[in-house]
Amino acid sequence: MADFPSLARQTWHQLEPVYASVYFAPQVAAETTALGYDTTERWPSYFALRAAPLGPAAPETVTATFYSFSPRTVSAHVPAAWKTAAPEAVLAARTRGVDAALRAVLGDRITEDGLTEAAALARTAAEAADLAGRPLAAANAALPWPEEPHLVLWQAANILREHRGDGHLAALLTAGLDGCEALVSFAAVGAAPVENFASRGWSAQEWAAAGRRLAARGLVDADGAATDAGRALRHEVERRTDESAAAPYRALGDAGCARLAQLSRPVLAAVLETGLLPTHSTLGILTVPTPAPR
Repeated sequence: MADFPSLARQTWHQLEPVYASVYFAPQVAAETTALGYDTTERWPSYFALRAAPLGPAAPETVTATFYSFSPRTVSAHVPAAWKTAAPEAVLAARTRGVDAALRAVLGDRITEDGLTEAAALARTAAEAADLAGRPLAAANAALPWPEEPHLVLWQAANILREHRGDGHLAALLTAGLDGCEALVSFAAVGAAPVENFASRGWSAQEWAAAGRRLAARGLVDADGAATDAGRALRHEVERRTDESAAAPYRALGDAGCARLAQLSRPVLAAVLETGLLPTHSTLGILTVPTPAPR
């Protein structure tokens, strides 16, 4: 029997860079600049693009659903984002930008039958996602599906990653890790360098305080590295996350998951080869080019 939690993780690793291109593609930046957002830094348009499916959400809502950002960082951009442009305008700009970006990345491959099949498989998985208790996934799932296969693939990747993310937050809550502790414990297992998390906006004092709380629970040592107990807790968080993300892939079945992986691999390679994505991700996924599949 297929290990669908593992397939959920593998597929996320493959589709996440495709989704994440929305935050780094110049075509999307051009659209958000036209709306009036300052794109000389990442966060003004990031909060608008990711939170727009929620409507004109309050900073408390965005803090709750994004989880690992300091409330101060969120408040610096929300609700100001909705004074720059309404969520509906942001969503339209997001679609136009992703469309242009993927057309530029994929070139002639955008008309290939394999992309159409990959999009259909990804949509099947996305539509099988249980949305209960998953606000970001539900908000994106409520959006109309585009017609073009490359946009269907991106929208499915969007829903699936937010579905996984919402489940991840539930796993963090179950583990008793707040937003800052989630980052400190993640850095402690070597998932990403500590400096990669600075943009989430927690102060040095808050980071240190979170470390002390984790140390009191026996989860990190005096140097801030994860103890055996800390590694076990993070492993359990990831296990719960994989399990809660598995249902869409059970709906595809083993053969469908394998086919989606095969067909979406060239899209992943094309995105990575642009060099737009950061070398190190705070999600612990590969964001550097890999050799093209033979």
